Order: sequence, then C-alpha cells, then structure tokens
Amino acid sequence: MQNYNRGIIEEFRVNEGRVGGPFAGAPMVLVTSTGANSGRLHTTPLVYLREDDASGGPGERIYVFGSMGGAPKHPAWYHNLKAHPDATVEVGTDRYPVRATIMTGEERDRLFEKQASLRPQFAEYQQRTTRKIPVIALERL
Repeated sequence: MQNYNRGIIEEFRVNEGRVGGPFAGAPMVLVTSTGANSGRLHTTPLVYLREDDASGGPGERIYVFGSMGGAPKHPAWYHNLKAHPDATVEVGTDRYPVRATIMTGEERDRLFEKQASLRPQFAEYQQRTTRKIPVIALERL
C-alpha cells in the first residue's frame, strides 16, 4: 500500500491536488499524521467531503472516511489520528494544520450517507465489512 500511496502523493503534488486513475475527479486531500506507535510522520491520500458539501455553507472543516475499501480493520491513519489528533493536510496547493475529531451518532451517520450519495463506492465499502466505517472531521487550526 505504501508504494501505491507514494505514486498518488507524487501525482497529487505535481498536479496541484489532482490525480487520475480511480480517483480522477474525486476531491483528494493528503493527510500527514503522527504514527500512533512509531511517532513518525505518515502521509496518506484520501477522498474527502467538504463541510459546505455536507451542510450547505462554507466551513473550515473537511471530512475523511476510514473505509479502507471495506477491509475488516480500521486503517492505520485512523489510529494515528485517534492517538495524535493534530495533523497537517494538503488540499490542492494549500497546506495547513488541522485537529481531527471522530464523529459519532446521528452526525456521523448523516455525513457518511452524504458521502455515499456523492460517491456510491462508500456504501459498497460499508456493505463489505461488519465494522462501522469511521468519519473524521479535520478542522483547520
């Protein structure tokens, strides 16, 4: 997965936040988090939902989804953000610090359903796993 992500990260940075392949046209963010166990920095490309997409107004939040393609376990980056919620994101050419918050309850469900309506593969990911796919808010600091 690291080599796969490395290629996406390079493409993202060269093309000012745009990537091709299965992610062509999808809103992408690079999240750099601190390893939960290692303490090392890790950068992960993710599809995101902007707050204005979720609530109708502009905001300082984006949301990412710990789908890992419907795998049985949460992705490592989720555990990293849970252990160390302060991170850095890159959206297009903009880079800024954020704080991660794990969404719960009705708000989590609303955001996940919104993402699944925009990107149906997220509903498919949820069907593939018994775990509840986490939704994480990344709020600009």
